[in-house]
Amino acid sequence: MKRKLFIVILLLFALLGSAQAQKSSFGVPNLQKYDNQLFHFGFMLGYNQFDFTIRSDNDLSKYYDSLMVVNTAAMSGFNLGIVTNLRLGKYFDLRFIPGLSFGDRVVRYTILYPDASQLVTKKRIESVYLDLPLLVKFKSSRMHNVRAYVIAGAQYSLDLISAAKKQNNNPQEIMLKLYPHDVQAQVGLGIDFYCAYFKFTTEFKMSFGLMNLLVKEDNMFAQSVQSLKSKMLQISFIFE
Repeated sequence: MKRKLFIVILLLFALLGSAQAQKSSFGVPNLQKYDNQLFHFGFMLGYNQFDFTIRSDNDLSKYYDSLMVVNTAAMSGFNLGIVTNLRLGKYFDLRFIPGLSFGDRVVRYTILYPDASQLVTKKRIESVYLDLPLLVKFKSSRMHNVRAYVIAGAQYSLDLISAAKKQNNNPQEIMLKLYPHDVQAQVGLGIDFYCAYFKFTTEFKMSFGLMNLLVKEDNMFAQSVQSLKSKMLQISFIFE
């Protein structure tokens, strides 16, 4: 995970360096008519960390005498998207960025044995989400070739390879099943860099699921958890 994050940071600095290098030699702002256009289009590449907000049962011992802790671990993934931007005013835009999110999540169950040894059982959940976000972008005034902004909105996501489908292919393994439909609130911030021929953006965004995704089944792994809600950190590189 650290290696992937290091690569992303290097890529970020390389792209920022490229953006700065494309400034006009005589200090004239780039893309001077860009912000007056009604529509803009582009594409997005992103790095993400998928995770859950988990709420386990208050009394785990009623499911398994030695079950001590249930928690989650974030996993790395990536995003791809197509950008459609509608200008609402001088400081506001409406953005629709349909795309795909690839990533895994892990739920860990720590079990204590009579000899005081511990075993951590992991349930890994692979997901590919079709994301349909609708966001409002509030922009600052442009400072030469740079503009900061905050963004907020909601997103509908459909898991294209939910665990419920994969369970049928391997009936011997007990898996955590998730409902495929999800709705998330999103909030983030970013910086626009106006280059000579395009606008490059770096964006940091958090998504917080509003729905309990867990399908309740009659096994220890599902019964010991009351709710699983999606949570994701996303770092995006956008070209428009």
